[in-house]
Amino acid sequence: MEKKTAVLVVDMLNDFVTGALKCDRGLAIVPHLSAFLPAARGQGLPVIYCNDAHLKGIDHELKFWGDHAIAGTKGAEVIPELKPGEGDYVVPKRRYSGFFHTDLDLLLRELGVERVILTGLHAHMCVRHTAADAYQLGYDVLVATDCTDSFTKEDYDYGIKYLHDTYGATCLPWEELLKNI
Repeated sequence: MEKKTAVLVVDMLNDFVTGALKCDRGLAIVPHLSAFLPAARGQGLPVIYCNDAHLKGIDHELKFWGDHAIAGTKGAEVIPELKPGEGDYVVPKRRYSGFFHTDLDLLLRELGVERVILTGLHAHMCVRHTAADAYQLGYDVLVATDCTDSFTKEDYDYGIKYLHDTYGATCLPWEELLKNI
C-alpha cells in the first residue's frame, strides 16, 4: 500500500523572498513551486504552509535575526505567487521547525500522512529543522531540490547533503518525486 504524502511549503513569505531577510535565490524557486504545487494538488496531496509568525519583542529567534515575519504583518504573508489555495492548510510557527510547538504533527496524523515532501527556505535552517522533527516523529522525508534553496549555494548544498546523509531523505527535483508517489 502506497504511503500518503503531504507537501510542506516552508517560509515562502514576503520577508524571506523580498523583505527583511530577502533571499534572491528564493526568487529562483518560485517558478518551480508554481508548477509543483498545482501538480501535487492534482494528485490529491495535501499542501501545508509552515510559516514564521513571530511575536514582536518576544520570540527568541528575533534576537538573532532581527524583526521578520511578525504575525499579522505583510512580511509574514506567503508571497502572492504562491498564495495558499482552497483546501490548503497554514500552520504558523515561531521557531525554525514547522513541528516545534505547532499542530503540524496532529494535522498530518489526522490526514493519514506518513511521508512529507519539503520545499521552501532555507535548506540548511528551517527546512532542515522541519525535516529533523519529521524524521524523529517517524515520517519519511523527501526534498524537492528545485523547490528548496538557501541564502548561498554553499548553504543549500550543505543543507541538502545533511538531509540526505542524516535522515535518508530522498532529494530529487519535484517532477521525479511526483512520478514515484
